[in-house]
Amino acid sequence: MNELNANAFLEKEKLTKLMRKYAIPCIISLLVAALYNIVDQIFIANASYLGSYGNAANTVVFPLTVIALAIAVMIGDGCCAFVSICLGAKNTDSAHKSIGNSVVLSIVCSLILTIIYFVFQTQILTAFGGGVNEKTFMHSQEYFMYISMGIPFYMFGQAMNPIIRSDGSPKFAMAATVAGAIVNIILDPIFIYIFKWGMMGAAVATVLGQVLTAGLSIWYLRHMKSVKLDKSSFQLHGELMKKFLPLGVCSFLSQISLVLSMAAMQNMILKYGLLDPTFGQTQFAQIPMAVLGIVMKFFQIVISISVGMAAGCIPIVGYNVGAKRFDRAKMLFIYLLACEAIVGFVATLIVEIFPIQLISIFGAANESQVYTDFAVKSFRVYLCTMTLATVNKAAFIYLQSLGKALLSTALSMIREVVFGVGFALLLPIFFGLDGVLYSMPASDILTFIISVICVIYILKLLDRDHKKVQKAMN
Repeated sequence: MNELNANAFLEKEKLTKLMRKYAIPCIISLLVAALYNIVDQIFIANASYLGSYGNAANTVVFPLTVIALAIAVMIGDGCCAFVSICLGAKNTDSAHKSIGNSVVLSIVCSLILTIIYFVFQTQILTAFGGGVNEKTFMHSQEYFMYISMGIPFYMFGQAMNPIIRSDGSPKFAMAATVAGAIVNIILDPIFIYIFKWGMMGAAVATVLGQVLTAGLSIWYLRHMKSVKLDKSSFQLHGELMKKFLPLGVCSFLSQISLVLSMAAMQNMILKYGLLDPTFGQTQFAQIPMAVLGIVMKFFQIVISISVGMAAGCIPIVGYNVGAKRFDRAKMLFIYLLACEAIVGFVATLIVEIFPIQLISIFGAANESQVYTDFAVKSFRVYLCTMTLATVNKAAFIYLQSLGKALLSTALSMIREVVFGVGFALLLPIFFGLDGVLYSMPASDILTFIISVICVIYILKLLDRDHKKVQKAMN
């Protein structure tokens, strides 16, 4: 099979089979990426000498890893969408050059971000609520320092993951991420419980896993199927970057807006927690920060499945759009929305029925009843509209895969920044600490109204383009 025909099956194979082939590995890859931080938090929470203080510190640092992920997925997802369209149009020259440019960009951006993190460590941790108390801040500093050392490896591995998928190797992309996660899972209990390295141990285990994922990604780039990289691939081309980076902006915003939302949320927790009769007490001050971090981690698991399904479809959609098979692109969208709604509904049932079991995974047995009660309330209120959230995410990412980067970006901005950050800042004024919990469902309900309009637009758009192709053929 020559390079031009390597991905031709994307135009012919059954859509449900293609979804399974691409979406499942993508979901697993994103879940594993999310589990890096979640696994750390589970082991930290169950270490008696760290407990909720270590949990809160993990929550403080978490958004800073998401910033790195946001930049990485902007480069990787944008390149993935662009490469898929190029391969569908049989344009391998632009495909290999865009991949090479993505490699260079991910390395340069990761080094710049690492320097920023080291130079402004204290200010950054304070901005994300690290000052809730002295012990939390101390743990945050220790964890953040070592996590920052792994940023270049983390960003490179995450940027290359979707690019590897676009080359028709979703299983290898998954395997590279899973391998790193397994290393993290094995080393976490050794470093935390046996060596008693605390926050440093959790961070070092994570970084070593990220190094392995990056190494496997480098190996794959030297053995690509659809294109071959050479020295010319790594020469920066401004025109190419202008084409593929906008296609990743939606992915960037979906991650960076989480950072903005968490920054707003964590600062509101800090402010209104001090005013709360219970959490204003020193011994309970870190609990809201720790609990909301755990709730957000569960949401990240669900949203990783949602984004994984949608992002896994990007190479399929891009190739079929490039090949002018708009009928297949439409049917794929319908399948995707149905699957997303099912995932969101099942996840909502879990948090509403089993909140105590969920929080027990994160060391609730070592904490007070105050910790458990607030966690149950947080799960049930904050995550009650996950069915809407998954559908919203799918609609916006699908627009991105169609090359509608500007519209996709605008809609994501409305959901994540206008609603997400806005409600997190506004509602606590009226409802105190509970207002933070109400911010998520309020945002998702309003966004769903926009998503319905968006879905109708996409279906009409694909119908119109399909009719044009049919007319031209006749």
